Amino acid sequence: RRRHGLTMAALPAAVLKDGREKSLLARHPWIYSGAIERAPDLPPGASVDVRAADGTWLARAAYSPASQIRARVWTFDPAEVIDADFFRRRVDAAVARRHAMFDAAHDAARIVHAESDGMPGVIADRYGDVVVMQLLSAGADAHRAPIVDALSAATGASVIVERSDAEVRTLEGLEPVSGVITGTLPARLAIREQGLAYRVDVLTGQKTGFYLDQRDNRRLVREHAAGRRVLNAFCYTGGFTLAALAGGAQSVLSIDSSAAALGLGRSSLAMNPAIAALP
Repeated sequence: RRRHGLTMAALPAAVLKDGREKSLLARHPWIYSGAIERAPDLPPGASVDVRAADGTWLARAAYSPASQIRARVWTFDPAEVIDADFFRRRVDAAVARRHAMFDAAHDAARIVHAESDGMPGVIADRYGDVVVMQLLSAGADAHRAPIVDALSAATGASVIVERSDAEVRTLEGLEPVSGVITGTLPARLAIREQGLAYRVDVLTGQKTGFYLDQRDNRRLVREHAAGRRVLNAFCYTGGFTLAALAGGAQSVLSIDSSAAALGLGRSSLAMNPAIAALP
């Protein structure tokens, strides 16, 4: 096999049991431990060529000896090398796909979404000039440096934070990792969504700091809230609270067990004087 005129060395092979290649032929990116007949003794995150029982090449994947998901596919292209250029291309494409999600009223969104972008275990959320990254698989963890470089180059963000502290990492045999990787995190980070300002804690907050995937639902609440009395239970930092108030809700009662989350919610409300002044 050749790429850019260079001969590619064969990678160690993980060989599947007979008949267990069907999911890969359908482009499913996970290979469970029970599907593998034999595999080399490799460190977590090492790249392997996945082959059918008859030796047919199927995919190139990251190997995870501690996980029931024993390998996660990086590529189904035999000519593609898993190197820094690979992550640069994948991150560039992912960021470009989300370009339309950012405008004058929105400066936060998920920009890399794991398997959906061909990068299993890699999550990246953008909060203005801050990118928060999660590496949740052995393969992602093994390629931390090129992933950080690719995110920095693709976004131009001045701050990159890692929040690889989700419990799922324990299933990969990985320790939690979190903290600022590059730049200086603002003391009071805030984002914009539908013209509203929200305070966000990316170092200790839930997920990467905010439930960015609920943007459309917050918009729907805002559209239907006029004149209503709203209960926002398990409100976290009050994303739906602000949306309902901005939509003309008569009142919103917000409940959460976290005093810190409620404090951020109050700060967000204070940053939006037009709705904070509502009776």
